[in-house]
Amino acid sequence: METRIVDRPAFRLVGHAARVPLIHRGINPYIQQHIAALPAEEHLRLKALGDTEPGGLLAVFDDLDADYDEGSELTYLHGVAVSPSTPVPGDLDVIEVPVGRWAVIRAVGPHPQTLQKTWATAAAEWFPFNPWRLRPGPEIVAVPEPTDDLSTATRELWLPVEPAQRPGGHSAGGNRSPVSRPRPALHRRRRG
Repeated sequence: METRIVDRPAFRLVGHAARVPLIHRGINPYIQQHIAALPAEEHLRLKALGDTEPGGLLAVFDDLDADYDEGSELTYLHGVAVSPSTPVPGDLDVIEVPVGRWAVIRAVGPHPQTLQKTWATAAAEWFPFNPWRLRPGPEIVAVPEPTDDLSTATRELWLPVEPAQRPGGHSAGGNRSPVSRPRPALHRRRRG
């Protein structure tokens, strides 16, 4: 699992959001239906609007249940990342993302199995052995090298992280596990 830590200035995620249930295995039909309802020209409009990392069309998961319980509701946003100064059309939803660090995990393979396995592997194998834990913020999937049908592709999982508590040391977040986190609303959604 190829992982890098990235420091990012504040940015915004803009696109079309919907509340959907969390589904652990297979394609989430609610997300699939949400994306299918968008006209093809809307994908082009969003791509043209994106101007910062993570690049390309993004799958954004926000307001996740702290325990990632199957069936719990989350906000899914199909959109792009833009800099704070980029004008955003009023018909798009916006998630404000503060300055922070991100673990960027690269995965290649069939969709959605590889991505779901990467998420599970990060929780079970990467976080316990690295000095990072999740912090509040959206989880983002970028497709930097898409294929025509997106059935197999390179994907980057962007997870918001902060330094983990070290043995004998302290960190700002207390003793939370590396994959559970508080749910404060650090960003807002806007509908024009």
